[in-house]
Amino acid sequence: MPPPDPLAAFTRLRPRLSRIAYRMLGSQAEADDMVQEAWLRWAGVDHAGVADADAYLVRLVSRLCLDQMRSARARHETYIGPWLPEPIIDPDDSLEQGQEVTLALMLALERLSPLERAAFLLHDVFGQPFEAVAAALDRDVAACRQLATRARTHVRASRPRFPVAPERGREIAAAFLAASHNGDLSGLRGLLADDVVLYADGGGKRIAVMNPVRTQDKVSRFFAGLAAKHGHTLPPVLWTGLIDGLPGYVTLASDGEVQSTAFAIDDDRITAIYITRNPDKLRHLVGLAGNA
Repeated sequence: MPPPDPLAAFTRLRPRLSRIAYRMLGSQAEADDMVQEAWLRWAGVDHAGVADADAYLVRLVSRLCLDQMRSARARHETYIGPWLPEPIIDPDDSLEQGQEVTLALMLALERLSPLERAAFLLHDVFGQPFEAVAAALDRDVAACRQLATRARTHVRASRPRFPVAPERGREIAAAFLAASHNGDLSGLRGLLADDVVLYADGGGKRIAVMNPVRTQDKVSRFFAGLAAKHGHTLPPVLWTGLIDGLPGYVTLASDGEVQSTAFAIDDDRITAIYITRNPDKLRHLVGLAGNA
């Protein structure tokens, strides 16, 4: 059998490799770097000796990401305020393979070791058999099964018991946008779960909460206070849809900068709000403002 065409094989698999890298790292910029590094290494391989190009490339990207994850963990420990993954919007509201990993689940994965996270993503999300996972992680099959089992136990609580339908999710997001900028305390309380949590990632570069805000009362009062401060005006909405698998929107904030807001929803109530304001994580969304 002739060796695979290196460029054709890589181009065909590139979207999948990018999804794997992003889910492992939580940063599209870092994911792109890992995929580019994988291409440089793949281009120098003796392709005649590669029996399965797909398995080889998944293994290569996984190992590159494992090394990057270890250094990223140290950076997150010194991060200013809550850390959130880079918000990735889905223009088609599609849920292709790998996108069932929502922003909420990605935060749960942050609490795992790099090996646990990789084993869970490769097997449970991207459908790799444990033999392939073992080859990618340079561990035996039994160890990879244990890694994935431990990961599943840790992340189970992050999945909603009563997932929201996409259309209903958009309705709740729109209702929150209106209530939060009108300062409608009653409306906010009707949308929020009792134990709702607000996370806002400014990365020390824009104003944001330094610690998560918890409970329905505190979160509703927080947004009512912001509405009063900014004159109860709705911000320009640049985009609505799925953000890392969750309903949300991108707006132009009062400081003239882009920000994204996503919602975890369970049983028709918002259980978590994720606001990203760090400009380093929003560069790929700035173009939306130019189209407003």
